[in-house]
Amino acid sequence: MVNSSSDLKHTLHPLINQLADTIVQTWDNHLSLSPYQLPEGLGYVEGKLEGERLTIKNSCYKTLQFRKMHLELAKVGKNLDILHCVMFPKTHYPLPMFGCDIVAGKAGISAAIVDLSPTNEDKILSENYQQLLSSLGEPAFRENRDLPGWGDIFSPYCLFIRPADKEEEILFLNRVKDFLTIHCQIAVESHPVSEIEKLVYFEGQKNYCLQQQQNDKTRRVLEKAFGVEWAENYLHSVLFDLPVI
Repeated sequence: MVNSSSDLKHTLHPLINQLADTIVQTWDNHLSLSPYQLPEGLGYVEGKLEGERLTIKNSCYKTLQFRKMHLELAKVGKNLDILHCVMFPKTHYPLPMFGCDIVAGKAGISAAIVDLSPTNEDKILSENYQQLLSSLGEPAFRENRDLPGWGDIFSPYCLFIRPADKEEEILFLNRVKDFLTIHCQIAVESHPVSEIEKLVYFEGQKNYCLQQQQNDKTRRVLEKAFGVEWAENYLHSVLFDLPVI
């Protein structure tokens, strides 16, 4: 059984704490996890951001179908809590990218997003994903947020909201669990593709990573806390490293 607990996690916003547990438990229930080795010195990092302590804790796993499953928890002083999660499929499996982020401040959750982003040539989720995701129904959130300009990587099922209350926070938590369960179940049943098809999924995953690297908010925070060179390395070797083919 995988243990997702850490001293940092239990100081974070309750929804982030609960979701971190839910993600790892769902992985553990459906997949055979092995540790993924992060670059040296980047599993746990501390720095300063405008006089506040910035702490980052990374947990990573791999499976037969996924080259890397990354869960990042971060805290800036008492003002900002972050959860970031991405599952990177091996390029010879025809799978989308699971991604989830939560940003919480003093006023509560300001942003919560989850998606299964297609990596195939048509940039459309396969029929089995569409059927299962459609069967979940339309979630009733009061405040939907606009996707960033580089957000063309996301699917029509992408959920990007600002939870209005505790009920909506739990609704989001359950929706993430539903997305993740569907993804894990399909992954276990999937079969490797041909070498030619593998190139298609390589390009799709590469495009996803390159688009995500355009997130200036993330880059600015890392640069202020650790410097430009460190931020570039972290973005390209931990957050959105490109697949090897």
